Amino acid sequence: MASARYLKPLYVQVIIGAVLGILVGHYFPSLGVDFKPLGDGFIKLLKMVVAPVIFTIIVIGIARMSDMKALGRVGLTTVVYFEVLTTAALFIGLIVAHIIAPGKGMNIDPSSLNADAVAGFAKTAESQHLVDFFLKIIPDTFVSAFVNGEILPVVFIAVLTGCALARAGRASDELTRVIEQVSDLFFKIVGFLMYLAPLGAFGAMAFTIGKFGAGSLLPYLKLMIAFYITCGIFIFVVLGAVSRYAGVSIWRLVVFLKDEIVIVLGAGSAEPALPRLLQKLEQMGCDKTIVGLVAPTGYAFNIDGVCIYLTMAVVFLSQALNIELTPTQQIVILLIGSFTSKGMSGVPGGGFVALAATLASVGTIPLPAIGLLIGVDRFMGEARAVTSFIGNAVATVFVAQWEGKLDRERARAVLAGEIQITIEGPVLPETSSTRTA
Repeated sequence: MASARYLKPLYVQVIIGAVLGILVGHYFPSLGVDFKPLGDGFIKLLKMVVAPVIFTIIVIGIARMSDMKALGRVGLTTVVYFEVLTTAALFIGLIVAHIIAPGKGMNIDPSSLNADAVAGFAKTAESQHLVDFFLKIIPDTFVSAFVNGEILPVVFIAVLTGCALARAGRASDELTRVIEQVSDLFFKIVGFLMYLAPLGAFGAMAFTIGKFGAGSLLPYLKLMIAFYITCGIFIFVVLGAVSRYAGVSIWRLVVFLKDEIVIVLGAGSAEPALPRLLQKLEQMGCDKTIVGLVAPTGYAFNIDGVCIYLTMAVVFLSQALNIELTPTQQIVILLIGSFTSKGMSGVPGGGFVALAATLASVGTIPLPAIGLLIGVDRFMGEARAVTSFIGNAVATVFVAQWEGKLDRERARAVLAGEIQITIEGPVLPETSSTRTA
């Protein structure tokens, strides 16, 4: 019975599922590839409820806010924060790539590159323009925002709905209460779906290892190590400094979110963990309106992991092809990367497409060069997703503190395990995030 108690936490179950998936993918590659629907199915199940969860929590938060000027101030603070942090991520990736020089010595002839292997990504990248990105925020119809499953259109109509309810005053109280009940319903659904997380992690890892094989990593091991180290530096140094300002320990915040981080690692995507992130941040002491606005919007505007990947990948390719990048060209890459990374929300292989869009805009490195990263890109996707996930958690805490909407004493107590919180889904009362004092 004691062993069953240790197997109860969600993160333990997901780790076990991922390890079993790695073993199956390594020893039975063909069978591992066949398990791909398990990973895809889990992600689709969670994406199914992400839109209504985001819509209801934003609507409720804004409807309960009486000061519309405060809402505009929160939006401006959030946008400025996102720009500063994503630029920092781009810059750090550039610096570390130059220091470690993962592509140096590969001496690849540009004429030997296969353009056909990346034709799909190149075509997608060509269609990603800044104006189109902003136009896509406006859905064709109110319902289509939910049908397409894209986050920003849902945020857009949720803000409009919340503002309308707030403007109506007491006349909208009954409708707001109904939306709160609907929100509770969807969070319960999320709780049910989280029991499938170990299967999702198993299927995703079995497919990845079975498809690409662990041996394919060896030539690119230096790049992977450099990327993971850079993500660690960004999380514990840059985000650590930001969270320290808010009075929160980054170490304790990471431990507090360990279940969700393991889900992101297993799924290779941050979206499945968004509903639980919203619950945890609110119960930790962040204002409901701040949580509803900052965290979902950050999934499109604050993709720190993708930003680090962009500049590191560009420098890696330039080193591999022996192409010298001038300081001016590197500044241009930073500027372009700050835009291309934001257009990738909801785009399959978003990090890879952002890289293709950046190379196409700069023109110094041939676009077919991204084919050199196809085999290893999937193995860096997990670090991209986790870094972006933690970045959005810290962003929410920061904005809440900046606006005076963070209960710092409660946050410290929750992160120290002194206050019990309730999250829908499989959790263990004895874990540090739920233990009572």
